[in-house]
Amino acid sequence: MNLSVLKYTGEEVGRSVQLPKEVFGIEPNDHAIYLDVKAILAGKRQGTHQAKERNAVSGSRRKIKRQKGTGTARAGDIKSPLFRGGGRIFGPRPRDYSFKLNRKVKKLARKSALTYKAKANHISILEPFSFEAPKTKSYLGMLQNLSFLDEKTLLIIPSVDKNIVLSSRNIKQAKVVCVDHVNTYDLLHAKKLLIMETAITPIVEKLTQ
Repeated sequence: MNLSVLKYTGEEVGRSVQLPKEVFGIEPNDHAIYLDVKAILAGKRQGTHQAKERNAVSGSRRKIKRQKGTGTARAGDIKSPLFRGGGRIFGPRPRDYSFKLNRKVKKLARKSALTYKAKANHISILEPFSFEAPKTKSYLGMLQNLSFLDEKTLLIIPSVDKNIVLSSRNIKQAKVVCVDHVNTYDLLHAKKLLIMETAITPIVEKLTQ
């Protein structure tokens, strides 16, 4: 797949880039995508939820009435889950929701996501650039020049560029990540994928090793 290289001002540079088929043209695996996205979202869960069970509720442990002769059901202390204000039965406890996913499955999921983006023509290649200072206005101007101002975008850069990252931080629908932090969820969540030209080779190396 050949894509024209663009400046961040929206103009064509005059050359094109060939996207490697082994990363951007594979047979997509939907189940691998599902597993990777599930793992990413599970890892983001705090897992700090906790309900008070019988042993954590404050109250007396005295038996509130005698066992027999009342004509009603037997009852223990006031902390019983059967009473209002009592403990909760099998309530949630703090836990870690993250789980391990094989490295090969993660790579397959990311290559599948990139393939879907390539098939939908939602990838744009940008000539390497940077901003003189971190300004939100500069990043908004770039999106406007590329006609992506109203789209969810993900910009992949080869390494951390402080001015670019800070310029995009206050834009709700824009996100910037370096090659090392690309994940399947971000690739699918964004409508348009912007890849800096110098980031293509590191992406391919990372996903084919």
